[in-house]
Amino acid sequence: MILMIKHPRVKNERHLRFIRGLPCCVCHDNTSTEAAHVRYGCMESGKGYTGKATKPDDKWAIPLCGRHHRDQHAMNEKVFWLTVGIDPIKLCEALFAVSGDHEQGERIALNAHTGD
Repeated sequence: MILMIKHPRVKNERHLRFIRGLPCCVCHDNTSTEAAHVRYGCMESGKGYTGKATKPDDKWAIPLCGRHHRDQHAMNEKVFWLTVGIDPIKLCEALFAVSGDHEQGERIALNAHTGD
């Protein structure tokens, strides 16, 4: 029998405020940005899957406007990210690495769909 060890969620309100201050990485709207958590797992990045009843660590949040955040939750999440042409795991990692630097974060969010 394999036992799964559940670690407590790591919260980071400072990083979430930073994410909410950036434009939507899909449409670039900067008036209603929400911190959207990426729920699917990526073993290469050490990110485990989190189901609908739990949120991942705040490191795995990216800026989405309200409409795109609802779209993210309304369909299969991997399909959503493929449709908008963004690798959300790489985006989370890039934004977390510059957390607090608004200028760098904005540049990363605005170029997320181009792979820059």
